[in-house]
Order: sequence, then structure tokens, then C-alpha cells
Amino acid sequence: MITLASTSPARAAMLTAAGIAFTATAPHVDEAPIKAGLAAEGATPARVADALAELKAVKVSRRAAGLVLGADQVLVTTDGTLLDQPGDRKRAERQLRALAGAEHRLVTAAVVAENGVAVWRATASATLTMRPLSDAFVAAYLDHEGDAVFGCVGTYRIEGLGAQLFTKVTGDPFVIQGLPLLAVLDYLRIRGEVMA
Repeated sequence: MITLASTSPARAAMLTAAGIAFTATAPHVDEAPIKAGLAAEGATPARVADALAELKAVKVSRRAAGLVLGADQVLVTTDGTLLDQPGDRKRAERQLRALAGAEHRLVTAAVVAENGVAVWRATASATLTMRPLSDAFVAAYLDHEGDAVFGCVGTYRIEGLGAQLFTKVTGDPFVIQGLPLLAVLDYLRIRGEVMA
């Protein structure tokens, strides 16, 4: 049995669509102090995403049998700033305005843990160029998407209306949605959790 250490609807949808049987559980991790500590160390975005994914997987695997999949994603602006999930509409508006007309990178990590120990990991990234956005579009977009994007690191779901935000996307669409799914599936085949 596989446990997803996440309540992300996008990650759950990807695993479900790929035919993976799993249960999902919230890892209940306070990310802020971990991110602050990693930032103080000068950690790369990939290291930040990997550390958070590992923490989630390991924490849940201490109480769940079998393989536990943890994941995390960070957004990096062109000046190296890491953005978090906006959490509310006001911050979502600010984040969209900051990203509009510019390129950013999403770094996504996945870690599988078993018996409280990380046993596998993968990190991948994608680059996205957001088009300039009018205030009217931002308002209409957030009216439509609402709470669904407040928990998304880039304030968008590329698999939905968020596709309208971009002029160029380079990279794996699964990575953009928050999981390096193809690498995860390869590992699950090695472990006999998915038919080879």
C-alpha cells in the first residue's frame, strides 16, 4: 500500500489518473521554520523542496505501513526569491502581479520513505513565462478560481484556467502540477507496486 503524505488535490488526481491505489494523509508539517533555516544556510531551491518532501514522507512513514510518498514544490523568481502559497486573495493578487510578464521556475521534489527512513528521491524543474496581466483579468481569474489557487505555490493550476496565464512553458506538465510523476512511477515499478 502507498500513502501520499499530502492533501494536494493535484497530486491525488495525478496518482489516481495513473492507476495508483493510495491513501492520502496530511503530514502536518510547519514549513516556515524549516524554510527559514534552509534559507539561512543558503540552500538551493532544489534542496529546499527535497528537504520538505523528505520531512513529510518520513514523518508520515513513522506511523504508516508500506511506502510513503512526500512531495513539495518551490517557485523561484528570476532574482532568486522563493514564493510561498499565497493563502488569501490579497496575497494572491500581489503574487500574480509580481509574476506577470516574467519568467519563473518551479522546482518539484518527491521522496519515498519506508519505516521512517527516506529510501528514494527525485527532483525536477520546469520554467514558465507568464504573460502581462491586466487588473481586470487578475480579478476575474481569482473570482473564478477562488480558494482553489490560494494553496498553489504559483497561484495557478496549469491544468485549468491557469493555462491562460502563460505564453511559454518548458518542462514536464506533471512537475508543474507538483509531482515528478514519471520518476515516481519508475520507482514504484522497481518496488513491485506498479506492474512492469
